[in-house]
Amino acid sequence: MARRAPVSPLACGLAALVALGAAGCVSQQDIEGLHSQISDVQRQVLQVQKQGSSKQEVESLEATVGKQMDSLLKTEASMQVKLSELSSQIEALQAKLEETNYRLAQVSQQIAATNQAVRSVPRPVEPEQPPGATNPAVAVQPTQPPPAAPSGGGSDPTGLYNAAYNDYLKGNYDLAMREFQQYVESYPSTDLADNATYWIGECFYRQKRYRQAIEKYEAVLNRYPRSDKTASAILKKGYAHLELGERSQGIIQLQSVIRQYPTSDEAKLARQRLREIGIDPL
Repeated sequence: MARRAPVSPLACGLAALVALGAAGCVSQQDIEGLHSQISDVQRQVLQVQKQGSSKQEVESLEATVGKQMDSLLKTEASMQVKLSELSSQIEALQAKLEETNYRLAQVSQQIAATNQAVRSVPRPVEPEQPPGATNPAVAVQPTQPPPAAPSGGGSDPTGLYNAAYNDYLKGNYDLAMREFQQYVESYPSTDLADNATYWIGECFYRQKRYRQAIEKYEAVLNRYPRSDKTASAILKKGYAHLELGERSQGIIQLQSVIRQYPTSDEAKLARQRLREIGIDPL
């Protein structure tokens, strides 16, 4: 048997009115009751219309939010690629700056040695001659040569450092470590001894030997407190701790970079890494 469709209150009211009219006994009370039923039906219709409109608005809002989320995800992926490219560019610029600084230091040492040699040359003294005698030629002592650079491993410091860094760039990390170590042992007082120590740590880091890398970064911080590699050493030390699963230590190091060098490129990278692991940077 087919089910009957539900009869609305409005239809019932109209049917009642017709019946009462046919019977000829429609009263004022009946009319007021019918009006009340009609008002109830109108309120129900308005409520249904409002609910339908709200549902459409919610669906429209969900679609808008979905599009915005897709756009944000694409933007985040693009930013990560750009940050990776920026990190590579910074590393290349650091290498060029190191080479330039080293060459300037070498020139400065040569100039200082030359000045010292010139000051050490004695002035020629003319011997006393009797009146009317001609002065003999006076021999001038030869200039003292500048002190030679210390020898180390049969290579000059510039060549040794450049060879080590080139091997690092080529991915020959074991060879690069030996050459950088030879540089540190042979030329411990040069301006690039701290850099060589840092690059040993980088070789360990590239090989995923994070504990050894941390030791070299700490060596930079302890032995060369005024090194231009201090910010980089703290940053990479934080990275290494995170790679080892030592989250709290890693966060401390990254926050330290931001506090000590807030406007540096290392601070920007530290903020990015903190956001990646769900920490609000300082």
